[in-house]
Amino acid sequence: MNELDKKFFDLVKIIKSLTEKQLYERIKLNFMSLPSIYKDILEDYFKRFDFWGTLDVKNGDFDEISRKAHILSKHIKDFVWLYNKLEDYSSKFLLYAILNNWYIYDFISLKNCIDKKYRHYFDLDIIPKSKNEVLVDVGAYVGDSTLDFILSYGENYKKIYSYEITEKMIVIMKNNLKNHKNIVFLNKAVKDKKGLVYVDEKGDISSNQTSLAGEKPVDCVTLDDDIKERIDLIKMDIEGDELKALKGAQEHIRKDSPKLLISIYHKNDHYFQIPKYINTLNKNYKFYLRYYGGELYPTEVVLFAIPKNKDVK
Repeated sequence: MNELDKKFFDLVKIIKSLTEKQLYERIKLNFMSLPSIYKDILEDYFKRFDFWGTLDVKNGDFDEISRKAHILSKHIKDFVWLYNKLEDYSSKFLLYAILNNWYIYDFISLKNCIDKKYRHYFDLDIIPKSKNEVLVDVGAYVGDSTLDFILSYGENYKKIYSYEITEKMIVIMKNNLKNHKNIVFLNKAVKDKKGLVYVDEKGDISSNQTSLAGEKPVDCVTLDDDIKERIDLIKMDIEGDELKALKGAQEHIRKDSPKLLISIYHKNDHYFQIPKYINTLNKNYKFYLRYYGGELYPTEVVLFAIPKNKDVK
């Protein structure tokens, strides 16, 4: 056992020793002990982005902390499963940093995990090259990830499917990518079943989601139905709908073993639910984690699921 293993399993031991209520009180105490500037920043952040619960000290609202305590208490064995499945030290250290941030607001470890070496999603140590591949960008936004892919691997891809739910973003994306070939722009939502959903626009347009009612309808598709050719790489960042979209791509995952670059931070249980689901579909995957977020709270965490027995083109 190395030093990181010891730190991780010592933390696991502490979490296992506490009831959910005790864990909640411990995390709450750790939060209240922070300098005011950090408490204010975190409260404001959870007001702007409602993925993880609310936090409002003045009104006695510690829902975000309650949710963390619940997931740690009920699913610490699942986090251990993920730790043991991760392929490298950087991935394991990141998982430790996330859990320690949740527990004691460890900002230092999280800061040390921020990846500044490669572009978001495209770690050249994990995916060293790509040639003549079909890429699917789910949650393409303004085409920034597609541009990063091209800057990382060049123009020698076969085709790129770019899915985005907001018409305004499609217009911007087409302009940003107008000098690049073989890109299919799709104003569609991607989930686990076909139908019609509605764009739920947020104050921050980058966090737009879909809902079952609203004023701006958008077609909803599955990747299995919408793309009939082989897929080599799927990137997903769709504000918490990643697991549903993976369920709608299960046949591609089973048959094609595409490289999967999936945002897993929008829901606390996605850290283990998403890799476990991928593992049930296809056991031919190795798992890595990389971090592109900030120092105070873990966001922009990407799961890399890379096929074991397939040469990268």
